[in-house]
Amino acid sequence: MEVKRHKDRWIRHYISAPFIWINIIPIIIADAFLEMYHQICFPLYEIPLVDRNKYIKIDRHKLKYLSPGEKINCMYCGYVNGWLQYATKIAGDTEKYWCGIKHQQNSNFIAPAHHKNFPDYGDEQAFVTMYEEKTVDDKESSKTIS
Repeated sequence: MEVKRHKDRWIRHYISAPFIWINIIPIIIADAFLEMYHQICFPLYEIPLVDRNKYIKIDRHKLKYLSPGEKINCMYCGYVNGWLQYATKIAGDTEKYWCGIKHQQNSNFIAPAHHKNFPDYGDEQAFVTMYEEKTVDDKESSKTIS
């Protein structure tokens, strides 16, 4: 809790608090819409559901040495930061399903970790090899070869 080392900034903290806390409203709304998408579309795409409990953890409020305000802030951070990671995982799985091609290389872009197995931007052969649609005959012949 770096904030504890900056008691001289208390007025800045009070000024910034509404800007931090107002974000809870759009995040809760986005959470509801994301969860609808996740629960409806992932089964349709046959993508495994993401386990929300692996990403959102609210437990620091149980620590006896935190003040009531610190406990509330820790609950907020546990939810918001966990939800953002959860949303990122769902978005990444969606991107892998619909848009599995790396972006054009750029030194200012930080590629998400899930891009590592995507074909390179502009590599048509890798794209075709990775995503070529297998026909029923191809699937059958590969079974007899094995």
